[in-house]
Amino acid sequence: MSSAERTSADHIRHMEMVNIVKTFPGVRANDGVSLDVRTGEVHALLGENGAGKSTLMRQLYGMYQPDSGEIRINGEAVNFRSPADAIKAGIGMIHQHFMLVNTMTVAQNVALGRKSTRGLRLDLDVVSAEIRRLSAEYGLHVDPDAYIWQLSVGEQQRVEILKALFMGASLIILDEPTAVLTPKEVDDLFVTLRRMVAEGHSLLFISHKLHEVLAVSDRATVLRDGTTVGTRLTAEVTREELVKLMVGREIKEPEIRAPGEGAESLAITDLRAIGDRGNEVLKGIDLTLRSGEILGLAGVSGNGQRELAECLAGIRTISSGSIMVEETEITGKTLTERINMGLAFIPEERMRDGAIGQFSVLENVFLRDHSDERFSTSIFLKLGEMEKHSTNLVREFSVKTPTLDTPIKNLSGGNIQKLILARELSRNPKILIAAQPTRGVDIGASEYIHKTLVERRDMGTAILLISEDLDEIRTLSDRIAVIFNGQIVGVMNRNEATVEQIGALMAAGTH
Repeated sequence: MSSAERTSADHIRHMEMVNIVKTFPGVRANDGVSLDVRTGEVHALLGENGAGKSTLMRQLYGMYQPDSGEIRINGEAVNFRSPADAIKAGIGMIHQHFMLVNTMTVAQNVALGRKSTRGLRLDLDVVSAEIRRLSAEYGLHVDPDAYIWQLSVGEQQRVEILKALFMGASLIILDEPTAVLTPKEVDDLFVTLRRMVAEGHSLLFISHKLHEVLAVSDRATVLRDGTTVGTRLTAEVTREELVKLMVGREIKEPEIRAPGEGAESLAITDLRAIGDRGNEVLKGIDLTLRSGEILGLAGVSGNGQRELAECLAGIRTISSGSIMVEETEITGKTLTERINMGLAFIPEERMRDGAIGQFSVLENVFLRDHSDERFSTSIFLKLGEMEKHSTNLVREFSVKTPTLDTPIKNLSGGNIQKLILARELSRNPKILIAAQPTRGVDIGASEYIHKTLVERRDMGTAILLISEDLDEIRTLSDRIAVIFNGQIVGVMNRNEATVEQIGALMAAGTH
């Protein structure tokens, strides 16, 4: 049976990728990679950014075709020429970078590519009803009538999960599916995944959170530099062994010293703001941030974190309230004025708000600094100085890029994030707003970003760390604040904060 003749009703009992080779100009992304997934198992795929995971999965999903090697479904070789072929074969994929149309609603996105049950007439009401049913069943609540552009990153990821569930695939590729969930929601999702595999579904689980991999998966395959390092039963392997397979060395989290009594750098008083849907999303935020400390802001996606970061950066208008940097009111200041006053911003959606994919590495370094007198006259750019500055940043922050002229979209997620971090920190800011700084990046890049944040904190920078990764919050923060429904519902010292306390505040706003 050819791939085009398959339907999603066909059950995938065994999927094999054998000696897969895929080469791009100057790069061999996959070099003889082999992987198999059996019915009724959760199989984790691990590796640093650039190890070849995404390329391998895109071949399984029909987005790329292998240069050599073979994909087999139930022992039979298949040739997926497009994602439509993979979908017909019963494969679904949740992409790390969302495949959604921003100007369409949730229901319209889920319905894309699906035949209506009413012929030429749309049946979005049927689709919406099914979305609501799946939302309730899996705890992934999203309004079917909301437009994608109105949703937070976390809510958009939920749409991707719902879309895969809606398609009813028997093998689902899950790329970082828990990045926006609370600990309780992660536990609930894992219960659901186990129920799915018990019913015969197969899951390919890609995650940088090794404790999740060990908790939910049956086997794990590790890629490094485009090759298969090995496959292990997760019941028989430790986190440290998996890390060493992935990066070839041990990873150590930075040591956090006790903070000094730094001066107040940022004071937020009764801050209120309206969201994209016209509702009030910030409802009187009060926070203070001192120099030489990391204040972690924890919360479930969609509770106001993104809007708070945008208000602080000057890219969202506030309704009322005050933002003070040291003794200066900045509420009415522009983004450029705030930068000149010592504020830096790492946005949560790096490819929308932090970088321009088609621009080169060098051009992205100078998105906001091209008019700086160090790099331009009133008429001409000082290209030599710009190249020297960019080369130094790339070297200092260990950004892996073929050249400074490489389009930034061709870099791995971790290297894009390191370049944004390098650009923002090159101004030696007094205050750094870091929103989801390690989302979707590998263990090695996360280690580097964590180390860099701690170093800057020790140099006196005041850092607001906004993250949905509780491990990250608890590891790096001196104090932890929790946001729920647009309000700060608790602030505590790191030593006093337990996972249970933080999780309870994130979920319901009460202890």
